Amino acid sequence: MPQVAIRGDGVAAYCCAHLLNQAGFHVTLEPIDRLRLPVIMLSEHALTLIRDVFDRPGLFQDEPRIRKRIVAWGTDSKPAQLDHSAVVVSEELLLDNLRPNLTQRAEHKSNTPAWTIFASRPVPTPVTEHRFGSRMASAIPVTLSRDSDPSACWIESLERGWLFLIPNSPTTAWLLAVGEVPDALLEQSRVVSPQIHESAPAAGEFPAHPRIVSPLCASGWLACGTAAMAFDPICGDGTAHAVREAILAAAVVRSVAKNGPHDDVFSHYEARLMAGFQRHLVHSREFYRSGGDGPWWQSELDGIQRGIDWCDSRLGKNFDFRYQLRGFELHAVR
Repeated sequence: MPQVAIRGDGVAAYCCAHLLNQAGFHVTLEPIDRLRLPVIMLSEHALTLIRDVFDRPGLFQDEPRIRKRIVAWGTDSKPAQLDHSAVVVSEELLLDNLRPNLTQRAEHKSNTPAWTIFASRPVPTPVTEHRFGSRMASAIPVTLSRDSDPSACWIESLERGWLFLIPNSPTTAWLLAVGEVPDALLEQSRVVSPQIHESAPAAGEFPAHPRIVSPLCASGWLACGTAAMAFDPICGDGTAHAVREAILAAAVVRSVAKNGPHDDVFSHYEARLMAGFQRHLVHSREFYRSGGDGPWWQSELDGIQRGIDWCDSRLGKNFDFRYQLRGFELHAVR
């Protein structure tokens, strides 16, 4: 089997490495020095997908769980309580549990891999990143007030941004502040702020607007995970998307190894990822339409709409997918 180099050490990289190693490829992982996310909320869907791919049926069954959402979304909205089910972990803990045990196949090792999978930046040139918005997010460690419910997460929209409070223990939580600086958002807050007893300095700032690169693949390389695209955290589907992208990426590599390079396979990969990105934008658009009616919300909504239009122009209205996944393999649609 050909040698595959995977650049990155996040969920997408580990998933690609795990699947290709199982399929008999010689896989090397090239870690990237980067900050880890302090908290990830894994939905039941994401957790089930990860457990299935990595054959870990009991993964994180004893970790803290969010059982309800308290949402105040829209101008002067009243808090609404919704049932929810998600596990809260740090990215470090998630990766420690998913790190693949790669089989050494020295007889296949060469200095030049047949494939490079970019699961972290930078990606090959010439590649263009398309950004649809400008919002930034800050992650802030906080302690919860005495009366706050650690089994609930809290979401609130404000005039120039939104807050997301995610407990990770009975007394502590992480606050995600998107838009205006965190102190300004907390001063306006009627719902999230009372849940916080004390906050520490922000642990880091990162882009929270959707982004995608183009092209996403060519002969000998492809991008997946955060190297391919990044999502708005409002939808909470980034980890599941990364796993699905990695499943498809590994299937493309397996298909090319078996049948040789084929433009239709690369076109399918590009279109599938772009279609998933567009679905995320459409989902996000509804949040930004209803979150507020001021200039900040309208500006970010305009960026999302630009992204949807860009995807339409690339995909076309009647794009026909020529392949489908069956398990972890790609098959032509007859």
